[in-house]
Amino acid sequence: MRETSAGGLVVAGLDGAAELRAALIGRVDRRGRTLWSLPKGHIEEGETAELTAIREIAEETGLTGNVLAPIGKIDYWFAVEGRRVHKTVHHFLLSWESGDLSAEDYEVSEVAWVPIGELASRLTYSDERKLVAAARTVIDDLASDPEELAARVAAAPRSEPTAYERAAAERNAVRNDPPRPRRRRGGRRSRGRRGGGSGQT
Repeated sequence: MRETSAGGLVVAGLDGAAELRAALIGRVDRRGRTLWSLPKGHIEEGETAELTAIREIAEETGLTGNVLAPIGKIDYWFAVEGRRVHKTVHHFLLSWESGDLSAEDYEVSEVAWVPIGELASRLTYSDERKLVAAARTVIDDLASDPEELAARVAAAPRSEPTAYERAAAERNAVRNDPPRPRRRRGGRRSRGRRGGGSGQT
């Protein structure tokens, strides 16, 4: 199976008003460890990757941001419910616009502002550390060029999804749908199985 997500690095202080820092999310794994990463989530119907990044960052951190530039993508495999999934995540650099940190999303246990210089030691996953390191050039350039930063903040993100993004949203929708209960031959259900046909337990 394939699924496609988008998210990114939302940075405060690009205008020079404060120290450069980025918002990270923490999730607790089965061993009780907090794994720190960039916010991200599935592309949904009608969304571009940029709009997904804005929405997911708002949902997972409580912050709203403006997309400034793409900073790369990450591909990896994982297994869920006995199936292998190939995931592609498109990442963007965003400037913090408004909002306060909040961990109200059920998938997130903690959120934190982290100084840019400490991201390499805080981020759990090496591919995200490499992505952030590569983005430092763009961050430094925009922080030193107020006119270019203002122009990018003022530019509206793409609103019309490409064929790739529409197909990704369709695949993600299938991936998110709960499996339907199997029926025995003749349409009879096995004893003890809930009715209703929703497939939810």
